[in-house]
Amino acid sequence: MNDRVLTALPVYNEVAYVNEVLDEVSRFAPCVLVVDDGSGDGTSDLLAARGDVQIVTHPENQGYGAALISAFQYATVHGYEFLVTIDCDGQHEPQLIPKFVEVCRSADIVSGSRYLRPFEDGNNPPPVERKRINQIMTAEINERLSFGITDAFCGFKAYRVASLKKLQLTEPGYAIPLELWVQASAAKLHVVELPVPLIYLDEKRNFGGGLDEADVRLEYYRLVLNRSIVALSRCKKEALAERPGR
Repeated sequence: MNDRVLTALPVYNEVAYVNEVLDEVSRFAPCVLVVDDGSGDGTSDLLAARGDVQIVTHPENQGYGAALISAFQYATVHGYEFLVTIDCDGQHEPQLIPKFVEVCRSADIVSGSRYLRPFEDGNNPPPVERKRINQIMTAEINERLSFGITDAFCGFKAYRVASLKKLQLTEPGYAIPLELWVQASAAKLHVVELPVPLIYLDEKRNFGGGLDEADVRLEYYRLVLNRSIVALSRCKKEALAERPGR
């Protein structure tokens, strides 16, 4: 990989994992960005002491989606060709970063999937409710957007930055993948999935804001999916109405 590849990690209160994860990520990614989304547990101090990563800081916690959007904007403004996103909770394997970038050279988005292959020894079984909700929303995305993906929510992805410029993402929370899939479908982006291991170091990690309740989380995801589809439909109608000769 060259310096036109940026690997970005959204981080919020990851003092227990951040140094270990960044040490491993840095082995496979020469340019690393951390979006510190208002951490208050000492994570910010650890990041400041490293000196080997670029940092964007949100003064207050804005949400997972907001952190990703900041990474997208950073990659665009600084002229990177590819952006890899990877979570900071130890769930992903950084040694796969070069593979994601290589596949992305002939795709717009490369999305990790924890369910693309049958369960294998050495993987961790996913929390039951998380898997159930993922399966429900993945099926709805495939039906409504004509995709054929197997994992709607994996945070390990690679993007062609030129393709990101076609998207206008605004969802600040955990439902940002749903908005992403809607807009990627509308832009006819080429999506490829790569298998990634199932690794859950802390199955009790929470979402916050009431989203730890499975039914509340599912309702929120559907709300964002529906809202994104409606917004896209409205934009298409407005664009059609503005065409000359109509």
